[in-house]
Amino acid sequence: METPSQQQQPPAKKKETRGRKPKPKEDKEAHSASKMKKAQQQQQQQQQHSVDEKYSQWKSLVPVLYDWLANHNLVWPSLSCRWGPQLEQATYKNRQRLYLSEQTDGSVPNTLVIANCEVVKRRVAAAEHISQFNEEARSPFVKKYKTIIHPGEVNRIRELPQNTKIVATHTDSPDVLIWDVEAQPNRHAVFGATNSRPDLILTGHQDNAEFALAMCPTEPYVLSGGKDKTVVLWSIQDHIAASTTDPAATKSPGSGGSIIKPGDGNEKTADGPSVAPRGVYQGHEETVEDVAFCPTSSQEFCSVGDDACLILWDARVGSSPAVKVEKAHDADLHCVDWNPHDDNLILTGSADHSVRMFDRRNLTSGGVGAPIYKFEGHKAAVLCVQWSPDKSSIFGSSAEDGLLNIWDYEKVSKKERTSKNPSSPPGLFFQHAGHRDKVVDFHWNASDPWTVVSVSDDCDTTGGGGTLQIWRMSDLIYRPEEEVLEELEKFKSHVISCAKP
Repeated sequence: METPSQQQQPPAKKKETRGRKPKPKEDKEAHSASKMKKAQQQQQQQQQHSVDEKYSQWKSLVPVLYDWLANHNLVWPSLSCRWGPQLEQATYKNRQRLYLSEQTDGSVPNTLVIANCEVVKRRVAAAEHISQFNEEARSPFVKKYKTIIHPGEVNRIRELPQNTKIVATHTDSPDVLIWDVEAQPNRHAVFGATNSRPDLILTGHQDNAEFALAMCPTEPYVLSGGKDKTVVLWSIQDHIAASTTDPAATKSPGSGGSIIKPGDGNEKTADGPSVAPRGVYQGHEETVEDVAFCPTSSQEFCSVGDDACLILWDARVGSSPAVKVEKAHDADLHCVDWNPHDDNLILTGSADHSVRMFDRRNLTSGGVGAPIYKFEGHKAAVLCVQWSPDKSSIFGSSAEDGLLNIWDYEKVSKKERTSKNPSSPPGLFFQHAGHRDKVVDFHWNASDPWTVVSVSDDCDTTGGGGTLQIWRMSDLIYRPEEEVLEELEKFKSHVISCAKP
């Protein structure tokens, strides 16, 4: 990985947190602003002390809680992390692509990074080995494979399920960029280097689209939301159709098997061929922060925004909302995910610190959002939610409090629902506290059960950089209780027999 110049290196820039709108300073309010700043600094110090204390406790428990953990220090923060295709299976570990980014201060270019990750198999890593890591070091399990020089910082990465070598990225512009990461040349990220050329540009937004991005699980469709308050839908297939009818179009080098075909050179921009949207959907009154497809239908999708609304859309019936859920939360909504095992269940995460679960058959009550349940285990804005691919009732949530919580809604019993002081938030069964700053993204590994990659932007704690962690909780935590007790009983018997003279 490239290291920036050490001569008078300014700290990595801090990205403005979503949902917070900066206000201009006024001279007459300078005194009150100074008092407020001091109070905020004290609050931040208290929060940091709490995070550090929780981190120390967490690290001491790593050998007990985890089957495997890899800690990888990042020179520049990455605002997104995604698993790519599995490349190789071996006896003790598997090799898999990992997609990251480098959000720089301008001294070197912003990049999209394709890495190779060695994923250690279950019950292989030694307990003492996984707990002895250096927070400032890079992990031997993560190796940079290819660098793409990205036009602008990478805010979001999403892979196409039909071909995970194809990824979409969001930056601070109205366009969505599509990349065939295997066909793209490897670049050296040095100051002044020209940007890599995207394989396809999706146009249609009228203002910047920075975070809301999703790929359809059933068709090669892309969904985006932006500051223009719209949700935009594209089909990559539209570009393929246009390319295949053009006799002048030829196969680009290294694009064997790619669904991205070269354009005719007479497109909207010299930066790459472009495709127009299939639909533009209007219904939000503020910035759209996240979008998700229905797992069983390419024509149904949902979106959330700074207007505190959750909107369901059906492309078959028009560009207006199918259902609009107002006051889905008590503040801006940052994230949404649709359950791949049960398409009635939708998760949302918000600046109000909570995660809420909705049933699309009964979304509202009295004109406002009526979630099935509110999961309240974070102390700051929730930035990412995602259902587990391994069990229908499991999901994760990450937040600005530095925590990544794993929940099981089946564990929310009637007793827990009515209890005023539960020992832990109802439904919470695992808490990953390995990050010391806001956890901006995470992704379950569909090829390796119960394995998660997560990334934090560490600007507030270290002044720059980030932390990437790949981890898998001990299977004694999530396996059926009877099964675990039976195994522990066998272990106990074995220990007793070994202790006998």
